[in-house]
Amino acid sequence: MEPRPSLLLRQATLYDGTGAPGRVTDVLVHDGRIAALSPGVTAPAAAEVVDATGLWVTPGFIDLHTHYDAELEIDPRLTESLRHGVTTVLVGSCGLSMAAGRPVDLADMFCRVESIPRSVVLPLLEARMDWTGPREYLDHLDGLELGPNVTAMLGHSTIRAVAMGIDRSLDEDVRPTEAELQAMEALLEEGLDSGYLGLSINTLPWDKMDGEAHRSKPTPSVFATWSEYRRLMRPLRRRGRILQGVPNLATKVNILLFLLSSTGIGRKGLKTSILALMDPKADRIAPHLAAHLSRFVNAVLGADVRFQALPNPFDVYTDGLENPVIEEFGAGTAALHLEDPQQRSALLRDPTYRARFKKDWAGRMLGKAYHRDLYEARVVDCPEPGLAGRTFGEIADARGMDAVELFLDLQADHGNALRWYSVVANDRPEMLHWIMQRPDILVGFSDAGAHLRNMAYYNFPLRCLWRAHVSEQGGAPFLSVARAVHRLTAEIGDWLGIDAGTLRVGGRADLVVLDPTQLDARVEEVHEAPTPGFPGLQRLVRRTPGLVRRVVVNGRTAWQDGEPVADLGEGSRHGRVLRAQ
Repeated sequence: MEPRPSLLLRQATLYDGTGAPGRVTDVLVHDGRIAALSPGVTAPAAAEVVDATGLWVTPGFIDLHTHYDAELEIDPRLTESLRHGVTTVLVGSCGLSMAAGRPVDLADMFCRVESIPRSVVLPLLEARMDWTGPREYLDHLDGLELGPNVTAMLGHSTIRAVAMGIDRSLDEDVRPTEAELQAMEALLEEGLDSGYLGLSINTLPWDKMDGEAHRSKPTPSVFATWSEYRRLMRPLRRRGRILQGVPNLATKVNILLFLLSSTGIGRKGLKTSILALMDPKADRIAPHLAAHLSRFVNAVLGADVRFQALPNPFDVYTDGLENPVIEEFGAGTAALHLEDPQQRSALLRDPTYRARFKKDWAGRMLGKAYHRDLYEARVVDCPEPGLAGRTFGEIADARGMDAVELFLDLQADHGNALRWYSVVANDRPEMLHWIMQRPDILVGFSDAGAHLRNMAYYNFPLRCLWRAHVSEQGGAPFLSVARAVHRLTAEIGDWLGIDAGTLRVGGRADLVVLDPTQLDARVEEVHEAPTPGFPGLQRLVRRTPGLVRRVVVNGRTAWQDGEPVADLGEGSRHGRVLRAQ
C-alpha cells in the first residue's frame, strides 16, 4: 500500500454532500479515509496542516457521462477533469466501451461518434489491448495510474459486435440468433458480476461508424429491436443495475419506450438513465414533456428514471462540418462520409447536392437537436478577412445571398479552416434553473474526453456552483449551494450505487477545496489547450485559476494550487476502479 500522508484542514466550511448547510469545522484525512469532521481536531504526527478559513470543502464531484475510454489508455491522469474537482468519472456511455472486441471494430465504433482521431486510437488499441472481456478490462483499468476514480457501463454496441461479428451486427436485415443473444447475455452477466454499473444502449441513428469497412453506418446498438433491448434489461432489473439509453431524437417516440420499460407495477422498477433533459432552441416543448412524463412514471408507475442534464448552456464550436449535429440529416452525413478535403469541397459545390442539402437543412418532418438558424451561428475564425464575429446570416445579407448558399460556399472554400460557434440549448437562464430543480434529473452529461474541438464542459460542477452561489447571494436561489453540492456528489453516487459523493467519518476521502472568492464568471470563459497524447490537437477547455485549491483522491492529494502533484501518474496510483455495490 502506497503511503497516504495525513491532511488536516482547519476551519473549513464543509458541505458534506448530504444537502446539509455548510458548517465551519476541521477535516482530518488519514490513511485514505475521513478520520474526523469536528472542530478542534488534534493533528497527528507528520500531518500536513492547512488553514482553510474561508474555503469550502466538498466531496469530489462525479461526472456520470464521459467518453474517456480512449484517453485512459493515453493519459490516465485525466487532468482536465481532475483540475475542476472531478474525482470520479463514468466511462462506457452511449453503447460504446472498450471492454471486448477487435481493436479495429472498437476504434470504428468510437472515433467518429466521439470526434476522436482514429489515427491515434487504432494504433494505440492494437499495441495495448491485452484484455479479452469485460472482467479483464476492469482489471486492466484498475492497474493504470489513474488520476480520478473510474466506474463503468458496459456498451451494447460492444457486446453486440462481439456476439454477432461486426458485419452481422451492422446489417439491418439480420436479427441475432438465440446463440448470439445468449452470448450477449453472458457478456453482460460477466460485466455485472465484475462490477459494471449496468448496460448502455444507443438508439440514435445519427451516430456513425468510422473507418472504411462500414463507414457512415449507425453503430451496432442502433440495429437492435426493442425485444433485444428488453431481453438484456432482465438481468439489470433483477440485480438493480442501470440501463443508460440514448433515445432516437429523430422521432422522440421511443423515449416513451424507455419510460415504460422502467415502470415497476407488478415488477421491480428498472433504474434508467436517459440523455438528456435540455432546453433546445429547436424544440421548446420537449423539456416540459420529458420532465412531466418522468415525474408521472416515477411517482405513479413505480419507475426509476433519471434524465441527465447539464447545468450550463449547451454551446458548440465547429471546424468546417466536423460536428455530430451535422449527422442529423442525410446530406450532412454524405459530406462527413468524405474524409478527403478536396472531395468534400467538390461535393459541396455540386448543384444537385446543394439542393439536397438545402432541402434537408430546412426539413421539418423529423426531429432535430440543432436549430439550424444561420442568423445565430457565428464565424469565429476564417481565412477570409472580415468575417470573424459575424453570423452567416449577416454575411449573406451583406452579399445579397441566401444564407444556406453562403454557408455552403464558405464550407467549400475553407473546409476545416472555417470555425464557427452556435448555442444549441440551455440559452434561457430561467429555464436552465428550472431544469436544475427537477427531481428526476442527475446533473452531468459532460461528454468529457470526446468532441475535443466542439465542447468544453469539463468544469460543469463549478459552473453549477457558480450559478447557485450567485443566485443565493442575490436572495433568490434556484438551488442553495448545499443542494447544488448534493446534486453534484451524493445524489449521483447513491443513485449509481457506488462508494462516492459523501464526506463522512470512516468514508473514503475524495474531496475538493475551493476558494469561493474566485467563483465568478470566469468559469464560462472558453480557451484552447494541448491535448495530452494527441499531437497538435488543441481542445476546448474552461479554466479558472485560483478557484480549486486542492483535490484529494482516496486520501492522496492529486491536484494542488493549479497543478497536478509531482507524482501524479509517475509510478503512483491515486484513483481506482469503483465497482457497483
